[in-house]
Amino acid sequence: MSIAPGIFDYVHLLLQRGRDIPERPWLYQPIDGTERVYTWGECASQVQRMASALRARGWPPGSRIAISGRNTAHWFLADLAITMAGYVSVGLYPKQSAKVTKYIFEHAEVRAVFVGPALDVDELITAVPAGIPRWSLPYPGVPQLDDGWDAMLEGHTPYTDYRLPPPEQMVMLVYTSGTSGFPKAVMLSAGNVQFTAQRLLQHILIPHGFMQPGGSDRLLSYMPLAHFFERLVGEGASLITGAQVHFLENLEVFAATLARVAPSMFCGVPLVYSRIQSGVLKKMPHLDTLVRVPVVNRIVRRSLRKAIGLQNAKFILSGSAPIASSLVEWYERLGIRVLNGCAPTEAFAYIACNLNWANRIGSTGKVLPDAEVKLGEDGEILVRHPGVMLGYLKDEEATRNAFTEDGFLRTGDKGRFDEDGYLHVIGRTKEIFKTMKGKYVAPAPIEEAARTPDVETCCLVGPGVPQPILLVSLAPDALKKPRDAIQRDLASAMERANASLDSNEQIGKIVIVAQPWTIDSGLLTPTMKIKREPIQQHYAELIARESANRKAIVWE
Repeated sequence: MSIAPGIFDYVHLLLQRGRDIPERPWLYQPIDGTERVYTWGECASQVQRMASALRARGWPPGSRIAISGRNTAHWFLADLAITMAGYVSVGLYPKQSAKVTKYIFEHAEVRAVFVGPALDVDELITAVPAGIPRWSLPYPGVPQLDDGWDAMLEGHTPYTDYRLPPPEQMVMLVYTSGTSGFPKAVMLSAGNVQFTAQRLLQHILIPHGFMQPGGSDRLLSYMPLAHFFERLVGEGASLITGAQVHFLENLEVFAATLARVAPSMFCGVPLVYSRIQSGVLKKMPHLDTLVRVPVVNRIVRRSLRKAIGLQNAKFILSGSAPIASSLVEWYERLGIRVLNGCAPTEAFAYIACNLNWANRIGSTGKVLPDAEVKLGEDGEILVRHPGVMLGYLKDEEATRNAFTEDGFLRTGDKGRFDEDGYLHVIGRTKEIFKTMKGKYVAPAPIEEAARTPDVETCCLVGPGVPQPILLVSLAPDALKKPRDAIQRDLASAMERANASLDSNEQIGKIVIVAQPWTIDSGLLTPTMKIKREPIQQHYAELIARESANRKAIVWE
C-alpha cells in the first residue's frame, strides 16, 4: 500500500488502509481467554460510525472527550473517532486518583468519557462530574453506564466528510504524569502529530529496516495510552506501517504475552527492563557466568532472547526516565541492544535518540533530523521544530515561560554534548539540589551509577543533610535474598559510583526502605517515574534520623 506524499494524519491513514486492505487483521484483543481480531475495514467502519454518533451531539469543534481504562482495541478506535469528529481526545491513566480525574474533567471542560476496563472502574465513575455522559466500552468488568459502544453505533452511518485538520488545530490534550501537584495539560496539534509521524517513518522505522510498510510486523501495546508516547509508537506506528497490534488482558500476563507476540519493536520505561532482568536472574541466577563462556554464550543468548520475546525486535527503546548504564550493558551481553532517547511530551518525543549503528551507552543519542537543539547558558536543553507543542491549556504564564525569546522550547533537562555529538541528559534542572555544604548535586546520574539488579528504583536526597543519601526500593525477588548479599552488592556499587564523583556529590549512606514505591502510594507517576518531593516528604523523619547513623547501609 502506498501512502499519499506528505499525509501522515492518523485518521487519513486508517481510512486509506480500510479501503486498500479491509480484510487484513489489525488489532488483536484478548477477552476472557479468547482473542477477538479486528480488521482494518471493520475498524475504519466503526470509527466512521462513532464519529457520526459524536457529531450528532452537536458539540462545537474542539470539544474535549476523555478516554479511560487500560490499553484496548476500543481505546484506539475511540481516539480516532474523536479526532475524526473534530473533537479533542483526553487520555486518563488507568490508576489515576479520583482527585486528579476530577481536576482534569473541570480543567479541560470534558463533555463526555469513554469508560474502559480498569483496576477500579467504580472509583473512576464516582470522579466523573454529574451530567457528563459516560459511555461503556464493550469489555468484561465495565458496567453498563449511560450508553454502550455498540448501542451508540446503531442508527449511524459512516461519517464520510473528514477533512485534514489545519496544522495549528489541537487534536490531543495530554496531561503530564507530573512529579508533584496537578498535571499540566499539553496541547498537541495536527501539525505536531504529522511532523513526528512522518519523521518516525522516514528517518527511523523504514529506511533502517526496523519495521516494514507491508503490515508483517507485530507490536505489543501496553504502556498507558493516556501518555502520548504509546499513541506514537503503538497507535501511530501501526497506522504508519500497517503493523498488527496485540494487547494485554491484564498485567499479570505481560511476560507470557511478550514471549508469545515477539514484537518487531519494543519500547518501555527503565522499570520494565529492570523487572525483566529480575525475572531472568530469578530463573537463572548464574547467567552472568554462563554468558562469559564462549562455547555456551551463543546458545544461551539465543534461547534467552526467545524466552523473553525480543528475538524479532529490531528496535528496542527505553524512555521516560534515565536508564542505568549497567542495566543497558547487561542486556548487551545477552545480544539485546536497548537504546535510549530524549523524548519529552512537549516536544512530541522528537529530540535525540540512539540507533543500532550509532549508539553510545549513557547518552540519549544524536539530534534527530529537522530538530534544532542547543544548550542554554545554564546547560538546559532547548529544542525547536514543528512537533513542539502549542502550549499549556489555560496557562499563558507557563506557556510563555516554556519558550525562549527566539522560540526554543525549554525542556527542563540539563544536558551536555560530548565530542562526537551525542547528547547526555544530566538531570532535571528543578531536581538539582544543594547539600548543607552549599554545593549543587544532580541526582539522576548518581542514581543510575549506583544501581544493582536488586534495586527496583531509587532516589537520591540531599537538602538538609551533610552528604547525599540514597533511598532504595528493592525489587520483589531481591527481598528473598540474604541481607548480607544485598548489602555487599550495594556497598560495591556505592564505592564504584563514589570513585567518579566529587566529594560533595558522593553517596554518604544508603537507606533501604521497607515498602515498595507504587503509583497507588503516590510515590511513582503513572509512567513509573519517581516523585522526588513526595518521597522526600514521606521519608523526612527517616532521613533526619539516619543521617546521624554511622553505618553506610541501613534498613528501614
